[in-house]
Amino acid sequence: MVTDEELRRRTIRRTDFVSCNQAFIDCRTPGSDRKENYSMIGPGVTQNPDQVVNLREPHGFSIGAAAMPHGITNNLHLHFTAEVFLCFRGEFLLRWGADGDEGELVLREGDIASIPTWIFRGFTNVGPDDGWLFTVLGHDDTGGIIWGPSVLREAEGHGLYLGADNRLIDTVAGDEVPDPAELVQPMAPADIAALPSYDVAKLRRRVAATGDLRWSARALLGSVLPGGRAELATVIGFGMTEDRDQEPRIYNPHGHNVAWLRAEPGEGLLLHRHDETQVLMVKDGEWEVTLNRHDEVSVRLGPWDMLSVPRGAWRSVRNVSGETATLLVVNGGDGRVRLEWDEEVVKAAADAGVGLDHNGYLAPYHLLPRAR
Repeated sequence: MVTDEELRRRTIRRTDFVSCNQAFIDCRTPGSDRKENYSMIGPGVTQNPDQVVNLREPHGFSIGAAAMPHGITNNLHLHFTAEVFLCFRGEFLLRWGADGDEGELVLREGDIASIPTWIFRGFTNVGPDDGWLFTVLGHDDTGGIIWGPSVLREAEGHGLYLGADNRLIDTVAGDEVPDPAELVQPMAPADIAALPSYDVAKLRRRVAATGDLRWSARALLGSVLPGGRAELATVIGFGMTEDRDQEPRIYNPHGHNVAWLRAEPGEGLLLHRHDETQVLMVKDGEWEVTLNRHDEVSVRLGPWDMLSVPRGAWRSVRNVSGETATLLVVNGGDGRVRLEWDEEVVKAAADAGVGLDHNGYLAPYHLLPRAR
């Protein structure tokens, strides 16, 4: 049973976001010194121990964001676990390769990009001043990041060093000048040469632009019933789709899966539960999320608000705005997310002629075997 207090603790409003402009070693580098970094769920890869994290509870993934004025750059670095970019506003020029010259792509509002591990990547806001790029990082322990050699060298000129424990050392703020043996050293040329290579076409296949999405109106058992007629577009992993013909844009394991959900006014997801961690992030519109089968508690979420739904909690989701609304669903784990529907939903769907087969996909109810 989820209490109202627990629901509020797990609700992160856009107004709750707390920026940090000293999260990374390039925070004084000209052209990168006006980045605002956020950690909403989990610390992610921040190098500042004072970074505010809205919800530290492990989810199997972290969610953060970068807000950058026009022309500001996030410098080249690589990750050990998945890094997924969610462009919620503006345009960002993504570049990759050890020198940032292996390829470039522009991410626009609504685009999602999964950047391969073990390649250097960076991005620049080429859109308006209020560009926002959310990130989903794989696993609770990300291992941190490796900065490009030139980034480390330039940071030293501004009094910033990176300790071997991934701690940011600021000599301008009074930290002692570190012993070189205690510092992260630039990656050797031979190691850089051994990194994987991606051309533009290959990396473009890891981008789900709005035009790439394949929406299913029968992705969930409840979609055959009034109030449950939401559409689902899988982006990373199969997630919780119950449409046997629906495939994600991106398959490889991330430690989480990502899908878009959209619904007309009054529609959404009927009562169900599952055992994975889940975060709902509103892109647009207003949504009401109700938890518990009895003694219900509910919260309304607006644009960019997010909710961490407890494992195993009964939940329903409804678009309460006056127009079509969209939210992002992030579930933990690499496998399919098998939903348990409320028995009333199962019965009503059966009356409508639809059930779930033994593989967990929608099927004609009259063809399904009956339990003895």
